[in-house]
Order: sequence, then structure tokens, then C-alpha cells
Amino acid sequence: MSTNDFYDRIVGLRALRSYRHDPISDEDLTLLLEAARWTGSSKNQQNWSFVVVDGDQKERLAGCGDYTIPVSEAPVAIALVEEPGGYEFDTGRVAQNIMLAADAIGIASCPITLHRDGDVATVLGLPEGARCRYAIAVGYPSDEAAPRRFGGRKPLSEVAYRNRHGDPV
Repeated sequence: MSTNDFYDRIVGLRALRSYRHDPISDEDLTLLLEAARWTGSSKNQQNWSFVVVDGDQKERLAGCGDYTIPVSEAPVAIALVEEPGGYEFDTGRVAQNIMLAADAIGIASCPITLHRDGDVATVLGLPEGARCRYAIAVGYPSDEAAPRRFGGRKPLSEVAYRNRHGDPV
């Protein structure tokens, strides 16, 4: 893959919410988990863990958030657990790596926020001090899968500044 192809894949990544019912192969699931495991982290602490959620457990997990239909419809969700001492920024990095890896191997993905921490901890059996606020729904894209478009992105001049907020780049 050329540098331009890789760049185009990054800026073209979109959440997909329509999946085939086929289970994710063990090989593909391992590739996603390896991409997560190799994500950089603050001070290389790797204060995270990942819970692969499928079957009836997905419905219990979906009940822990408000906009979780993709979790219910995908064959698998990967819950991103912030272990004690972990950083939410690192969890975001893991999520992006999973989504980019999924896209690279032909798997659709959608990030999900889980709004009820206590419920998530119970459903996933998390140890004391661990927290799970996010999951990634993953599945092979259906024929109808298409990224939702929300009018593109804000212009760079509205989001990037030099030295002080508001000063143009």
C-alpha cells in the first residue's frame, strides 16, 4: 500500500452500522485484538484490556448505553476496558487502531459509548477500579452498508490554530 493509499484510508474511515450475520472469523478477531494490543499508550503502561462480547451478552451490554443498536446488530462487540491507572486518551487510541485495522481487512466497525458505568461493570464482571465507557461493534459489512454522511467536516480554519486558540495556522 502506498503512503497515499494509507492516508486516504485514514481520512476516509467512517463508522459503518450495517453488518452481515456471519460470525467474525477467529483469525480476523485475532488481527483486531493484536492491533489493539500494539497501540501505543502513556508511558507504555498498557492499562487496558479487551472483552470480546457476543451472543446474548451483547444485548446485556447494549442495555448499558443509549445509542447501542450497532452492538445489537453486529456479530461481535469489543469492549475497551480502562484498567486502574489507565487514561481515556489511550482508550481512544485503541479504538482508532481497532477501527483502522478492521477497515484494512474488510470489516465494518462503529464506536459506541456506554453511558452507565456501574451496569457495564456488572455485565462484564469488571474488577474494582476498572471502567468501560466504550465498545467497538464489528462485523463484515452488509451489501447495504454505507457510511453515514453528515455534511463532511468543518474547514481546517475552524479547528486548527497556531500558538493560541483563534490564531490561524
